[in-house]
Amino acid sequence: MKSSRVAGVLCHISSLPGDYGIGALGKQAYRFADRLKKCGVKVWQILPLVQTGFGDSPYQSVACDSGNPYFIDLAALKKQKLLTAKELKALCRSYRGKPIDYGALYAERYATLRLAFSRFAFDDPHFRAFVKAGRFEDYALFMTAKTIYGGGFFDWDEGLKRRDPEALERLRTEHHEEYLFWQFVQYEFWAQWEALHAYCKRLGIRILGDLPLYVAYDSADVWAHPELFKLDGALKPEKVAGVPPDYFSETGQLWGNPVYDWAAHEREEFAWWTARLKTALSTFDLVRIDHFRGIDRYYEIPAAAETAREGMWCEGPKERLFARLGDGKARIIAEDLGCIDDGVRALLKTTGFPGMKVLLFAFDGNENNEYLPKNIGENCVVYTGTHDNNTIRGFIGGLSTEEFILFKSRVAAALEEAGIRMTLGAGGEGLAEAIVRLALASRAKYAILPVQDILETGEETRMNLPGRETGNWQFRLASPCKGRAMAKLKKMIKIYRR
Repeated sequence: MKSSRVAGVLCHISSLPGDYGIGALGKQAYRFADRLKKCGVKVWQILPLVQTGFGDSPYQSVACDSGNPYFIDLAALKKQKLLTAKELKALCRSYRGKPIDYGALYAERYATLRLAFSRFAFDDPHFRAFVKAGRFEDYALFMTAKTIYGGGFFDWDEGLKRRDPEALERLRTEHHEEYLFWQFVQYEFWAQWEALHAYCKRLGIRILGDLPLYVAYDSADVWAHPELFKLDGALKPEKVAGVPPDYFSETGQLWGNPVYDWAAHEREEFAWWTARLKTALSTFDLVRIDHFRGIDRYYEIPAAAETAREGMWCEGPKERLFARLGDGKARIIAEDLGCIDDGVRALLKTTGFPGMKVLLFAFDGNENNEYLPKNIGENCVVYTGTHDNNTIRGFIGGLSTEEFILFKSRVAAALEEAGIRMTLGAGGEGLAEAIVRLALASRAKYAILPVQDILETGEETRMNLPGRETGNWQFRLASPCKGRAMAKLKKMIKIYRR
């Protein structure tokens, strides 16, 4: 009998190896998918695909439905004769295995894409149809205005700031080539993404995408729909998003995103949100809603506040947000971490969405800890850690001697309860593998492993440290995942029938 329990791997596109400074939708992505297939992995989880802005976070984008131009495979542009071999060679520096340098990328990648665009046939019927469809109209206008005028949309002249139709038409016609450039980068990105996604489907691998709850303030989304956010008459935020003090930060997290005016969304029957969810469900096979607790109750902070301590909880839209999704609801996963209460638990039960269980949170000595393997049920997704956690080895390396002894003993007890026989070394040898095994052996429908925990890498490969403003999102694989680590993963997937 075929098991309904499956294994997945978390690795963002940016973290793939390659020659041009950041992972892309080209050869290495296909190789990675092939490697997952050989290991028996059925789910590939990625972070948001969006175009990043200041801070380089995929959770802060200029447009929530955009594709990141950095992920465009330059070799594919060469095949289209939009770039030459000589031009690519000049870009191919000693990037392999090094952290992503976003400053260098910004300086050179857009120049390269503009060079490719200068050779592109604007009258291509497929491109014309793409532009006419209007999916990236707001994005292209927004990026054109940012390129021409700089600053944020709130700094532009009143006509453009408030999207006067004449001002928009003037922007489109007077800077038409710039407008078409931003349409071009989305055209190329989505053609490449759809090809990779189709390839993964043929391999039997589902893509689990990520949908941030909030959008960035300086974005095409807020510019196009200011009435859906809590803004003042000058289109400045009155309230911003974040979370109160928690495991990650003793002063809380002040994200700065404008919070939604949920009453306004309800008046339009959640049309904007329904369209956003449907777009995500058409882009990915499974969709994880980040910060799901904010749909039950959300934490809003005065825009002038210096820390998140000054915020308050407000009622969210709850299950009403999903009323028009139909069968799509069966493909949603809820990120229910952080400050969880009975309201969030009730919303999970009502929607039926699988929640998340993180094993690095499990071993605190509390036998009722919901993250302990023995307490994990079927309708959930178990992780060793997420993109916001340290790696297993990094986490263990940060423990004091006393903490390490307790942690090791609790992992050993969990192994015994799960019927897993393995020896843990005095120095922590085997601990990372033990936690991976506990995830795979659990009852959870999905067991998803960050690629760093499969490779057993240390803190230097951590993807993100919440609250830290720089040094995040830079992790890259030095080479394709192969060899002993992947062979071990294949064996474990078979043992635990995933």
